[in-house]
Amino acid sequence: MTLQHVVGLEPCPLCISQRIVVISITLVVLIAAIHNPQTKGKRNYGRIVFVLGLFGIGLAVRQLYLQSLPVDQAPACMPGLDYLVEVLPLTELITVMFSGTGDCAEVQWSFLGLTIPGWTLVCFICYSIFGLLEMVRKHHLYK
Repeated sequence: MTLQHVVGLEPCPLCISQRIVVISITLVVLIAAIHNPQTKGKRNYGRIVFVLGLFGIGLAVRQLYLQSLPVDQAPACMPGLDYLVEVLPLTELITVMFSGTGDCAEVQWSFLGLTIPGWTLVCFICYSIFGLLEMVRKHHLYK
């Protein structure tokens, strides 16, 4: 969100989809921390984080794929997301959100050689590993 509000970059549909996944993971982890479940509950929260992380990996890889395409092979750009929400039926809007548009193929920012979806891919891999570790590790109950 800093890149949007401070730098002035407009997020594409895939960026927004990735944000939704990050927010979902954050909420699951926050609920787990507040709930403080026993072993089975920790594993269940770990499964949810793992699956959400895999979903985020898929979105980030899709955007990296779009960014790797030559300009003439990238999907067509579309109007802004606000307009799409107003005119498209929900099923088409969801398809656009998860498949991306020409806007998603544009590289607007990079750091250390990785673009925004490259960095989110790294984060989603870390989230998935965290979720997997929570699923398989032995949880000690302290009394």
